[in-house]
Amino acid sequence: MNTLSYKTISANKETAQKEWVVVDATDQVLGRLGSKVAKLLRGKYKPTFTPHVDCGDNVIILNANKIMLTGKKMTDRVYLRYSGYPGGQKKTTPAEIISKPGGYEKLIRRVIKGMLPKNRLARQMMKNLYIYDGAEHKQEAQKPKTLDINLIK
Repeated sequence: MNTLSYKTISANKETAQKEWVVVDATDQVLGRLGSKVAKLLRGKYKPTFTPHVDCGDNVIILNANKIMLTGKKMTDRVYLRYSGYPGGQKKTTPAEIISKPGGYEKLIRRVIKGMLPKNRLARQMMKNLYIYDGAEHKQEAQKPKTLDINLIK
C-alpha cells in the first residue's frame, strides 16, 4: 500500500542551506540577543530544521561593545567556573569579563554557548559565530545579508 504522498525530509551536511547573516548588537539586551542568535546558529527558524545536523546560519555580530544588561546584572550576575581541584571554583561578573581585552566577545560567546545543546554539535555551531566590536567585518566576500534582530521572534 503506497498511499503516502508526503515524505519527511531530513537535512544532512550536504543539503543544509547555510546563509551568512549580519546582526547589529547596538542597544540590544544581551540575553535576548543571545537567544535569537542561538536559534539562528541552530537553524530553528528554518523549515528544514533537523536536530542532529548543523543546518543553522553563519552569524556575524557587529558593535558587540554596545550591548546592554538591564538592572544591576553588570555587577550582581555571577558566572562560575571550576578547575576540578579542591577550592578551584572561580567567580566572575560581566563587569570583570568586559574590563579585560576582548571582553565583550568573550561575554557574548559565553551567553550564546549556554543556550546551545551541550554536545559536539554545539561546539561545531559555535565556529559559525563571528563577533566584532566595531561596524567592520572580514566576511565581505560571503555577501552576508543584514538581519534586524528585533523583527524575529
